[in-house]
Amino acid sequence: MEPFLKTERDGPVVIASLNRPDTRNAISETAHSEEIAAFCADMSRDRSVRAIVLTGEGSAFCAGGNVKDMAGKSGMFAGSPYEIRNRYRTGIQLIPAALYDLEVPVVAAVNGPAIGAGLDLACMADIRIGSEKAIFGETFVKLGIIPGDGGAWLLPRVIGMARATQMTLTGEIIDAAKALEFGLISECVPHDECLPRAVEVAGAIAVNPGHSTRMAKRLLREGQDMKLGPLLELSAAYQALAHHTDDHHEAVDAFMEKRKPDFRDS
Repeated sequence: MEPFLKTERDGPVVIASLNRPDTRNAISETAHSEEIAAFCADMSRDRSVRAIVLTGEGSAFCAGGNVKDMAGKSGMFAGSPYEIRNRYRTGIQLIPAALYDLEVPVVAAVNGPAIGAGLDLACMADIRIGSEKAIFGETFVKLGIIPGDGGAWLLPRVIGMARATQMTLTGEIIDAAKALEFGLISECVPHDECLPRAVEVAGAIAVNPGHSTRMAKRLLREGQDMKLGPLLELSAAYQALAHHTDDHHEAVDAFMEKRKPDFRDS
């Protein structure tokens, strides 16, 4: 069977596509979550990767969990309450943990429906570009369940508590125009331009030194839950590291010499 996550490389940018279009890229097996977590670990180790684009094959970005498995109490939804709890912790919850720890910037190309865990997956990215055909829903309550993959933490940080509460408690689906109004996506583009635009944004990130964008992303993430004092301390430490990189020296030299820099990820 083909991998759940299909990847291709475009210089310093990696394009990762959820590759189950027949199930609208539903995340229905522990192996799917393990594959995404392993991918994140590989990307962290590869210093030549400066940006990642995350998208879905076919008509959907990600339809969340597999409702057929819920109905049949199979797969990740099988067994006792204790077994299901543990399967969440060692399965789908691997994904938010891995993407939160991933310092490589991630741009989501939301090419179609992002529903339930699919919406939460989009929220795990740093930037979201939405197709005009995309729809978004925190729909867990419609199935009598709750966001089990960190959505209650993720969504309020993207669109604010009031709107996140409304989406979570009503389970209503919003279109791309409303998602843009909410700040859930930063751009709404024609469908055929969704992936190219996301790749373009990733490329605009990837022209910068990888150490700089990785540490800047980490500061943004940590700053969500830190007081200013500790964040300033962390910023000072990261800045000291940045000043001693070859790419920083190259950037300064190129600026002074009015030429394009040649970064070597060192």
